[in-house]
Amino acid sequence: MTNLVIIDTGCANLSSVKFAFDRLGISAEITQDLAKIKSADKLLLPGVGTAEAAMKILAQRDLSDAIKNATQPMLGICLGMQLMTEFSAEGNVATLNLMAGKTEAIPNTGLPLPHMGWNRVRYQADHPLFAGIEQDSHFYFVHSFAVLPSENTIATCDYGVPFSASIANKNFYGVQFHPERSGQNGAKLLKNFVENL
Repeated sequence: MTNLVIIDTGCANLSSVKFAFDRLGISAEITQDLAKIKSADKLLLPGVGTAEAAMKILAQRDLSDAIKNATQPMLGICLGMQLMTEFSAEGNVATLNLMAGKTEAIPNTGLPLPHMGWNRVRYQADHPLFAGIEQDSHFYFVHSFAVLPSENTIATCDYGVPFSASIANKNFYGVQFHPERSGQNGAKLLKNFVENL
């Protein structure tokens, strides 16, 4: 049984992520307990809201170093993914710097902002996070800021401009979309994270 821990960032709908694993028959615990985080087999870093507020909460809860020093696979979701990069323009704040990349406002190209709803994702062939998911499958997005494509990008999406739908570096993985709200494709991705990484 995988010891799966959802880091309590205080800035996400943590229960919806937990319920997504419940539906898969996978047990996950929500906690900010450092000992439990360090002893977990796999970690999730969900986030909703602003990068500035999230970084403050992580500092207050003494979680930043535990996240940076994690050696087990970790999946950042939405804001959680953005926090894995070097910097966010949302509050002009230094983030966790787990991989190269910056989070910037999605430029106004005439499309409604925030980017909200289903959109196609094109991923790097043979990446284990997307195993068994059809290329150009749809996932559910809600965001106004995005990580521009970089050497760490493993999947892209286009909303007026291309942006990173998923990033990875060493044991750290991130998805901009909400897998817990993305139906069968999202469920498969979460299962892949637990079983393949």
